[in-house]
Amino acid sequence: MALLRARALYDFKSENPGEISLREHEVLSLCSDQEIEGWLEGVNSRGDRGLFPASYVQLIRAPAAEPPLPLPAPAPARYANLPPGGFEPPASTFHPPPPAQQPQLPPPAAEPFQPSYPFPYGGSPYQPSQGSDDDWDDDWDDSSTVADEPGVLGSSYPDYENAGGGPSSGRYRLSTRSDLSLSSRGSQPGAHLPHPAKSSATVSRNLNRFSTFVKSGGEAFVLGEASGFVKDGDKLCVVLGPHGPEWQENPYPFQCSIEDPTKQTKFKGMKSYIAYKLVPSHTGQQVHRRYKHFDWLYGRLVEKFPVISVPHLPEKQATGRFEEDFISKRRKGLAWWMDHMCSHPVLAQCDAFQHFLTCPSTDEKAWKQGKRKAEKDEMVGANFFLTISVPAGPPASLDLQDVESQVDGFKSFTKKMDESTIQLNQTVNEFARKQVTGFKKEYQKVGHSFKGLSQAFEMDQQAFSVGLNQAIAFTGEAYDAIGELFADQPRQDLDPVMDLLALYQGHLANFPDIIHVQKGALTKVKESKRHVEEGKMEVQKADGIQDRCNIISFATLAEIHHFHKIRVRDFKSQMQHFLQQQILFFQKVTQKLEEALHKYDSV
Repeated sequence: MALLRARALYDFKSENPGEISLREHEVLSLCSDQEIEGWLEGVNSRGDRGLFPASYVQLIRAPAAEPPLPLPAPAPARYANLPPGGFEPPASTFHPPPPAQQPQLPPPAAEPFQPSYPFPYGGSPYQPSQGSDDDWDDDWDDSSTVADEPGVLGSSYPDYENAGGGPSSGRYRLSTRSDLSLSSRGSQPGAHLPHPAKSSATVSRNLNRFSTFVKSGGEAFVLGEASGFVKDGDKLCVVLGPHGPEWQENPYPFQCSIEDPTKQTKFKGMKSYIAYKLVPSHTGQQVHRRYKHFDWLYGRLVEKFPVISVPHLPEKQATGRFEEDFISKRRKGLAWWMDHMCSHPVLAQCDAFQHFLTCPSTDEKAWKQGKRKAEKDEMVGANFFLTISVPAGPPASLDLQDVESQVDGFKSFTKKMDESTIQLNQTVNEFARKQVTGFKKEYQKVGHSFKGLSQAFEMDQQAFSVGLNQAIAFTGEAYDAIGELFADQPRQDLDPVMDLLALYQGHLANFPDIIHVQKGALTKVKESKRHVEEGKMEVQKADGIQDRCNIISFATLAEIHHFHKIRVRDFKSQMQHFLQQQILFFQKVTQKLEEALHKYDSV
């Protein structure tokens, strides 16, 4: 059996459990020369064992000494004249074959390998929160089959019993499957080896089947394995704006207010919950929703839209959930969430979101029908990308290097923004705490001291000192009032800033996965181009991969554009509000001090 070794062509830094780092020119011992979807397993010179990209190394095969044969056997023809008892050539007779020369390409992007708990293929890692304030033990989530009844969301979901998709149905079948699409052979043993046929090579699958690129369905779509019926109403259009790709605007924009959180009960008072009144501007009809309804909707949206940043909901709380401060804070957080939902051209028009906004609170049957329909939506995973429509023609084509540069720039931006928002949130939170406790206490301590001085002066019974005593006492009261102003002020200016920062920290947490999907698609394009250059893949097949990658790139750039657009709007508005509240606050402080000052005019 041959001793398996390899020489590292490039440096590789491990980023996930199960991987090992490589240094250029380092010699490694391999556990096997069989690639597992683009990865090899071996031991580096430091004794670390794990996985590394096969494209980063060059195999070196060296023979090992063979054990002596237990019994003499007929000699092959080429050794017919040798004496019986076996043949052991001198050491100088055998030499390892020279390593195959590989083109010195730049290091390809390696898919991170990170062991994880499995999720359904093409699904989402999101799990509905199970906090104690909104249990799932009622008939809202039962296994009723009323979803199969017609009449609910009928205009938004395909009729799969009549899948003909005639001209009058507004539905059409899209598929990336064809004779030119890539099969799963790339993940089978030996699929990476060259064959005489030009089209024998395929783009390999990712080793880590739990990566976002795989779970989102992005890999299956890029490799040409998506197929489904798409209705006109399901199409998501990306258009070219003055600053690049962007989502087509919602032709019927609307807003939705969240008001009057009220405590309600069920099961004859045994269970309590908070219901929020929602009033969408495009219907004017109010509906009531519990937090668990928001939570359900969030789960559907995260599963359906892998390249869209769905805003995070305010966190749940196990205790104190009926306290006034918590209810008020959650309502403000839900208001921000709702504003971002209504402002997004894609999310605002989503059928599940519209059902959430418009289904009457008292029509339990209609709610369940719409809920089941949304949960049976098949335009998720790889099929979701079929619904994206991008500009056609050479003027709308994307340069891969330019796309990669823009995405890398945005990745650096989000990292820096995340660091700065965390720091600002900590600073603002500490400042608010000081105002509520420290500043209030210090100002009231000053006021108490002035009152003590006034009480001392009152021991003087001279009439001409009465006015001074009263003025000093009033000054003490003014400082008490200023202390209260400091304690109340964070609610007016600092708390809204922290609410906005919390919302954007959720967005920033979403983008690494979105970027990972786009980066995974770009990696497949680079691999297909390398196969074309080596004569192992047809140009038409590689072009199909690039076209599907372009769809993901268009969607990613459109989402980045929307993020920047909404970010400028939000932070402009919030900073204006903050400074206005600060001005009003100091005007109130100034007014208190001026009133105290005027008391000395009559002394």
